[in-house]
Amino acid sequence: MQLPPLNAIRVFEAAARLGSFSAAGDELAVSHAAISRHIRQLETWFGRPLFVREARGVSLTKAGRDLASSVSDGLGKIAAASAALRRDDRQRSIAVGCIPSIASRWLVPMLPGFSAAHPEISVQVLYAQAEDRMRESDYDVLITISEDEAGDVERRRIFSRACKPVASPHYLARVGKLSSPQAILQGADLLHDETRRDWADWFAAAGLKPKGELRGTVFQDFNLLSTAVIAGHGVALCPVDMMRNEIARGDLVVLNDRTILDNRSYAIFTRKPLRRAARQFRDWFVAAIRGVGAA
Repeated sequence: MQLPPLNAIRVFEAAARLGSFSAAGDELAVSHAAISRHIRQLETWFGRPLFVREARGVSLTKAGRDLASSVSDGLGKIAAASAALRRDDRQRSIAVGCIPSIASRWLVPMLPGFSAAHPEISVQVLYAQAEDRMRESDYDVLITISEDEAGDVERRRIFSRACKPVASPHYLARVGKLSSPQAILQGADLLHDETRRDWADWFAAAGLKPKGELRGTVFQDFNLLSTAVIAGHGVALCPVDMMRNEIARGDLVVLNDRTILDNRSYAIFTRKPLRRAARQFRDWFVAAIRGVGAA
């Protein structure tokens, strides 16, 4: 296997990412002259320029941009694999990032089952943001709504995100039957998750076009929204698969079977190479959600 000078590759990655030889030198704690020397060595090895030297800094040539993409991906995979191996050598522990809606309803209530089955594994549960990605985080496991197409990430679907309108029985006892989209539009107190877009999409799917902006309270996150709808504040669009326990208990009633977000899902992500502790947690969580029991 013929490889370019690896120290020079590391320098190149920093300079390409930062767009500056000086900034790369500061990050790597070496002189500007040393950075320039490594870049010249690499350009000699490839037989073509990788940077355009300009008065106010440097920019990548086309060859440099092509190389930067591959180098960034390769070093990212090496860093991830190295971090996983270091954690395995230190202790059997995993960091689980989880969005709040799944953490409060599923992960935290079920976690004692995992600890009982695997007392040797220490779990750290962290709140994750919906936009978090495995490659950009230190999580061993990530449970979220986002997609991740990175080649070093494995994905397992856990819930559908198909949303239907739901309300509490005591809210319905107060306002009456709200089974049709028209009745919901005209008579319901609408509750919104972050924006009013989902309700607008749901009414559009039902062939309705509300006049003006939709009314109702907007909540910053789904946990706040779900608390409000269970408390009887109004009608919300909720992912019925993820909320099936509340529906089965009678805390919420599904008002209409029309859905949005049918093609979206919640998923659990792990990183390759897959650590044994992360695999055990993932397999346990997926099985527990499906009602099969702990793996």
